[in-house]
Amino acid sequence: MPNLLATLDLKRIGLLGLLALCIAMPVQAQWKWRDGAGKLQFSDLPPPQGTPEKDILQRPKSQQPPRIVVGPYGASAASVAATAASGPSKAELERQAREKQQDKDVQARQKENEAKLAEQRRDNCVRAKENMKLLQDGVRLTRNNDKGEPIVIDDRQRAEEMQRTRSIIDSECR
Repeated sequence: MPNLLATLDLKRIGLLGLLALCIAMPVQAQWKWRDGAGKLQFSDLPPPQGTPEKDILQRPKSQQPPRIVVGPYGASAASVAATAASGPSKAELERQAREKQQDKDVQARQKENEAKLAEQRRDNCVRAKENMKLLQDGVRLTRNNDKGEPIVIDDRQRAEEMQRTRSIIDSECR
């Protein structure tokens, strides 16, 4: 009789151990999605029908949607699959598209700046040429001093102003 009890106890321990292993095993099929209210849901069952594909965040490997690869007309399936496998990922393509857009934006800003600078140069050129005509006409010119009083420009000051205006014309009127 003692041998029979010991055998039953070993069977019970073995069954309890097996039961514990089954309970402790991780769930193989794990789904993760956002419901209509935006809350994260976890389950071993798939999300309800009608859940948008973009809201399904994780699915079991056995439930992965088929990968659709489109290739040129007449290409063999093997060559299209090889090209798709070696091609850039979606994230890489998005990064490249962002970089292209940033480059275009930078180039557009550079063109705007160049256009503004060209307009400023044209304005500076026109003003400098007008000033040069006034200086060359020999007309009596005045400037205001620090107190706001008019002071007549003498010949030395006129020559200095003409030299400064020539340098502006040389740099701005290309």
